[in-house]
Amino acid sequence: MYLIAIMDWATRKVLSWRLSNTLDTRFCVEALKEALFKYGAPEMFNTDQGCQFTSEAFTSVLKAWNIKISMDGKGRYKDNIFIERLWRSLKYERIYLKSYESAVELSKDLTVWFNFYNEKRGHTALDKKTPDEAYSEGLEKLRAAA
Repeated sequence: MYLIAIMDWATRKVLSWRLSNTLDTRFCVEALKEALFKYGAPEMFNTDQGCQFTSEAFTSVLKAWNIKISMDGKGRYKDNIFIERLWRSLKYERIYLKSYESAVELSKDLTVWFNFYNEKRGHTALDKKTPDEAYSEGLEKLRAAA
């Protein structure tokens, strides 16, 4: 199974995610569009150089929203450290502890875990706030500044 997550780097909030049994571009574009429609366009979007992210289908969505595209250099996992940490947490807190009988079961469990991650799991880098709390505070600060 293949998993994509769209994450706000500043707050570690997972804005959207998708699971697929094929490594095609469609599920990545769906996750991207969901995040953009729910949360708006960031100034910049960072990915690695996977074929799904360098595809015309994916990059054309970013260009249509006037988003700058940033791609990590080959072998530069530290450029994408926040999503790598998310994958590590997910694997050690959930995936490696369970045995899934089907993709449907996995998807349901991922829904539970991502909700926990965003809503209840405090982060040291966020002063023990959850990603949802940090994201909401960031929006409040932007509104106050406007």
